[in-house]
Amino acid sequence: MSDTWFGHPRGLSTLFFTEMWERFSYYGMRAILVLFMTNAVATGGMGLDDVTATAIYGLYTAAVYMVALPGGWIADRVLGLRRAVFYGGCVIAAGHFTLTVPSTIAFYLGLTLIVIGTGLLKPNVSAMVGDLNPEGGARRDSAFSIYYMGINVGAFFGPLICGYLGETINWHLGFVAAGIGMVLGLVQYQLGAKHLGTAGLLKNDPASPAAPAQARRSLFRSLEAAVGLLLIVAVLQSVGAIHLRLLAVVDYTGVMIVAVAFAFLLYVVLFGGLTAIEKRRVGVIAVCFLAAACFWAGYEQAGSSMNLFAERLTDRMIGGWEMPASWLQSVNALFIILFAPVFSALWLALGSRSPSIPGKMALGLMQLGVGFAVVAWASVYASADHAVSPSWLVAAYFFHTTGELCLSPIGLSSITKLSPHRYVGQMMGIWFMGAALGNLVAGRVAGLIESLPLPRLFGAVALFSVGAGLLLLVFTKPLKRWIGGVE
Repeated sequence: MSDTWFGHPRGLSTLFFTEMWERFSYYGMRAILVLFMTNAVATGGMGLDDVTATAIYGLYTAAVYMVALPGGWIADRVLGLRRAVFYGGCVIAAGHFTLTVPSTIAFYLGLTLIVIGTGLLKPNVSAMVGDLNPEGGARRDSAFSIYYMGINVGAFFGPLICGYLGETINWHLGFVAAGIGMVLGLVQYQLGAKHLGTAGLLKNDPASPAAPAQARRSLFRSLEAAVGLLLIVAVLQSVGAIHLRLLAVVDYTGVMIVAVAFAFLLYVVLFGGLTAIEKRRVGVIAVCFLAAACFWAGYEQAGSSMNLFAERLTDRMIGGWEMPASWLQSVNALFIILFAPVFSALWLALGSRSPSIPGKMALGLMQLGVGFAVVAWASVYASADHAVSPSWLVAAYFFHTTGELCLSPIGLSSITKLSPHRYVGQMMGIWFMGAALGNLVAGRVAGLIESLPLPRLFGAVALFSVGAGLLLLVFTKPLKRWIGGVE
């Protein structure tokens, strides 16, 4: 058997299929989450209003990425990347199966388990791709583009299978399918572990042999403090001493994400023992964090406002059969599958002439804005009495896809290249915290679908995305100097 896979170490195939099944479960469940929450109780849904449902959606998807930072720390200091990925997958599967129980408590418990498990799996499986390509450069970009295609194979089939089962048969059956997908991913991961070599194993520092034990003690103390704090808040809320409201929690969480991310980056710069060039690269990671937040604030409208647009204002009749609205969530993934190899080959072919890391991200943001301009245009013609063609959403998702391919896989790759070696997992967590902030904002903005005319809503997102891309483009040259030779 060949030791390579598409010109890369064979371990890439193990990570490719692990992430494929994890994304199948995540995007399959995500495709029906808002629809399940907003559908009437009589049809098996939760009967929530749009503002509440999209706020919960935003908080959940933000939390999925927000816990990537502690997940990276646990992998770097306690478990190693490889074990963190396996344990995370087990918790994710448990979360999906918990969602199958028709209970409000089970619903929130299931979402919580998926959040915890994804925090352990998501940043660390990505960091392992970097471990398999230590030489960096265009070759690592190529590996991440292939890996990113695996993400989207899962993201394509997830909404089709989970969406069909959930929308047409029973919502909870869709959640069952998501859980089964994660279990298949875990089986594949264990069978393919022999191809990973030393990638993802815990790297002990010979100068500090007691470090893992100290890290475990710190972890247990942190968990005890977190559980204690949650219990105190729950008691105070139950007796009426405090009055937490969902939208306020969402807003405070956004402030907390920004504060934690920049406090951590500042700590690493001041007390991490970094060289001057490493400090400048950490500064570039801070810019990547902001770019990611801006991008996902728009892009993640797909599961909320654009999903509701597909359900309520899009003509999905094919003959005498109505296509599930969640199936349109697969369009972006299909475009990724088609174009990821093209972009991978493009970056390799351009080599040193390829746009810089911030340049690619700026292009991604501007293309996202073009996609929202298309949706804003479509919404001018859409009404309760006139459903528009789904081709409008297909066109919008095309531009979102090309923008994503310029920003997301490049961001994943750049974090592994820019990060000081001993902080790779945690810096990957910072990247995902940028995604968390974007998801949180996306949920809040999507809630405006009830009160703001759709052309204004989608038009504002388009202008913001293009403006952020242009601003980043202005600072491309000085950022290239901070990168210091990383391609």
